[in-house]
Amino acid sequence: MADQQTLQHAMEQVLEMASAAGAEADVLASSSHNLSLKANQGELDEYKVTSGQVIGVRVVKDDKVATSYSESLQADSLKLMVEQALQSAQFTKADTHQRIQAANSQLRTEQPEVYQADDTTIEAKIALALSLEQGALDKGAKSVPYNGFGESDSLSMLANTQGSLCVHKERSTYCYAFALIDQEGKQAMHGGMSSGRRFAELDPQYCINHGVETAMALLDGGPVNTGKYAVIFNLSELSSLFGAFGMCLSGQSAMKGINPWRDSLHQSVASPLLTVSDMAYVSGGSAIKAFDSEGFATQDTILIGEGQLQSLLHNSHTASYFNIANTANASRSAKGGLGVSSRHLVIAEGQSNDAEVTAGEYLELVELQGVHSGADAISGDFSFGASGFLCRDGKRIQPVRGITVAGNFYQMIKAIDAVGNQLENDYERDFFAPKIRFSGLSIAGK
Repeated sequence: MADQQTLQHAMEQVLEMASAAGAEADVLASSSHNLSLKANQGELDEYKVTSGQVIGVRVVKDDKVATSYSESLQADSLKLMVEQALQSAQFTKADTHQRIQAANSQLRTEQPEVYQADDTTIEAKIALALSLEQGALDKGAKSVPYNGFGESDSLSMLANTQGSLCVHKERSTYCYAFALIDQEGKQAMHGGMSSGRRFAELDPQYCINHGVETAMALLDGGPVNTGKYAVIFNLSELSSLFGAFGMCLSGQSAMKGINPWRDSLHQSVASPLLTVSDMAYVSGGSAIKAFDSEGFATQDTILIGEGQLQSLLHNSHTASYFNIANTANASRSAKGGLGVSSRHLVIAEGQSNDAEVTAGEYLELVELQGVHSGADAISGDFSFGASGFLCRDGKRIQPVRGITVAGNFYQMIKAIDAVGNQLENDYERDFFAPKIRFSGLSIAGK
């Protein structure tokens, strides 16, 4: 894992070469140290330690843009990387809107929660990894085919020919267990996951209990009658849905002409109960970072305010194209080109308490199959296999499996019955939402 001084020296070399060739440039460099552990039949099946670094350059010369990267920080490799980017740029279409614009940005992620010291022993980490499998087996699982513990320690830096130098360090850890239940010829599998910044924040018992108990509860499930149902998605599935249709919030997809909300700014696109924001900082969030992938300070942006589209996510390129303000949502890895992405997508709490959201009959869907393959992000149409529970007044009355839920995302978010008043986060800690009840979704069952 290269240290900050080594990465900075390599970045300076790259910028000097780009400048000497008459180009503007920005450079992303990162290094990381990762550990992953997995158990199988009571033994440690995987003990993987990886370290590495990568550096990538984006050059702009004569209004033409290209990128290149290297996993070596040697001078010859850096020289070759810059030469490849400059050569590739000659064959790209001129674009006056994509430039190196973050001038003299000197940002560093200062929130102490993002990088915390952790002196947990490797023995304790191995014990946790083994306990995930054994704990699920003790609760009645036939096997735990997917389980593991992991942690990452990373450093990322950005510099450009406009005098910017930004630094970010973070640590994260996670564990998970997916339990397979097999009883009387019936099988079901479900999992629980936990993440945090420190080992002590992990909840392996939740992973065990949630996976086993949900799989057991689903075991005797069958299809409900075909028809229209109110639906509450669990948080991870709701996050997947918003991810599958995320292009509707992307300034880049609008620039390309494929965003269905391209011409809907300040118009109603959702229920008045729905307010969605991109937040730079959320306590406990996994995407806290002082700067975006161009070096601009991250910020909060209201995307949908009480059902009206207020803004899309923009980087400097898309903002220049539309001649509007940059929301500082540039996203680029060292190996890729410039894009946009959210940091923490937050759906604001509503006014309904839990009893109001769960009143009457509805389906609680805890698993969706084929979310991305079954979604058309442009039209909004979707069709997924699903599992969950038929519920009444907040209580599960029947497990449900073998159904298909279908609808249109852009119509679904207009048909909201209630929004809960308590905010929760998904496992990855970058999606925060209350419980939301959608009305009239089509369910194909028996």
